[in-house]
Amino acid sequence: MPAAEERRPNILWICTDQQRFDSLGCYGNRFVRTPNIDALANAGVSLDACFSQSPICTPSRASFLTGRYPRTTRCRQNGQSIPEDELLATRVLADAGYTCGLAGKFHLSACHPSVAPVMERRVDDGYSSFDWSHDSEAYWSANEYRNWLAGQGVEYQRRNLPDSRHVQTSVPAEFHQSKWCADRAIDFIEAHAQQPEPWLFSINFFDPHHPFDPPESHLERYLGSLSDIPLPDYRPGELHNKPFFQDNDHRKAYNKEGFFPFPEMTDHDHRLIRAAYWAMIDLIDDQVGRLLDTLQRTGQLDDTLVLFMSDHGEMLGDHGIYLKGPYFYEPAVRVPVIISWPRRVQQGERHDHLTELVDIAPTLFEAAGIEQPVGLQGHSQWPALTGSAPKSSRDDVYCEYYNARSSHSHPQAHGTMLRSKTHKLVAMHGFGQGELYDLSADPTEFDNLWDDPAASAVKSELLERLCDRMAWTVDPLPLREGPW
Repeated sequence: MPAAEERRPNILWICTDQQRFDSLGCYGNRFVRTPNIDALANAGVSLDACFSQSPICTPSRASFLTGRYPRTTRCRQNGQSIPEDELLATRVLADAGYTCGLAGKFHLSACHPSVAPVMERRVDDGYSSFDWSHDSEAYWSANEYRNWLAGQGVEYQRRNLPDSRHVQTSVPAEFHQSKWCADRAIDFIEAHAQQPEPWLFSINFFDPHHPFDPPESHLERYLGSLSDIPLPDYRPGELHNKPFFQDNDHRKAYNKEGFFPFPEMTDHDHRLIRAAYWAMIDLIDDQVGRLLDTLQRTGQLDDTLVLFMSDHGEMLGDHGIYLKGPYFYEPAVRVPVIISWPRRVQQGERHDHLTELVDIAPTLFEAAGIEQPVGLQGHSQWPALTGSAPKSSRDDVYCEYYNARSSHSHPQAHGTMLRSKTHKLVAMHGFGQGELYDLSADPTEFDNLWDDPAASAVKSELLERLCDRMAWTVDPLPLREGPW
């Protein structure tokens, strides 16, 4: 076994689903109760300006698990399956000697009971332990969480709140899917405490993804002060000069009648949904605390790189929209990312330079001392995390939505985003529509300058930069083999 100082780190990779950047205490939220994640941030580095490459699950996951952009992986949509020739970071790490395990969601293949009645198709993912549970539903016979619940004699039930169409409560916290995911991770961590080989465990919580159904115990603490919860950031009439998909989802999320219809919802509805969303995050924080305690108890904390992140954000009523879709507001595409490794990563640092989730895989490879595979498009943040090199900010970040949800929800929606430090531009292709925001003057993205003649020079510059980014996301593979 290598000497302790030479040992490659264990990797605890915590990924939540649909968690926006401002939903943690360490990111400025004064309502949530997230002491464990906040402590993790104090022990490591927070990437305060990290952006997803898609506001939708599968394209984002395909991107950060490969270090390649969604259009490069050819996995641009929910309901697609990632091509078998794509190389996942977990496969690379497994080939380098890591023992890899997973609990929870994966979502790199078509995942719906109409096409995958047992479970989503496994790919060459590198996991030797694979406790799959896409969500808390009973659609799939291979849903390990539901099978575990049945073994406990517990039936998963949601209880409607008497004053809400949009929020429910679910099973007690000790039977919740987030708790089950953490239990599987703890079993794995304990089992590998004395092993000479390093390990990686992916704990992929389904929360705080809708439905908004926290345990009653975690929702209860918000109910007594519900009136203190701020309402969504929305200005009546702001959607009139924005792409029509937004006004459509303002009236019915996912283009589904009666599904989070913002104009029909009350202030109480909005506040209760936020409370439920935050309660789900509080439950996740409880599990992060248990995971960190296990690392400490088993003597592995100093040898483990802990990564906390999410795949994309959630609108949560901001701009009059719930959930996600073909829009690129900060709540939809900016995500929390925290990285800690006591022996190597700087402590208590906040990095505000622009980064992307596509940077995660190359960062993990460098942290583990593994040669970067060919075809990567992300950039390792490891030198900045360890202080061995200055922070190297991207000039801009890139995100895309290429018909990413089923065609009935947003037919033919193809959009790309480029965001610099000071501006954001969104092009909705084929419709002659788009968005342009001056983030210095309008950080909440209310005022669309797309058609403003005074902003034409900035718009032209950003459109050119967006074209450049789209060109640079062309697959670098296969490599050139000769001069001609």
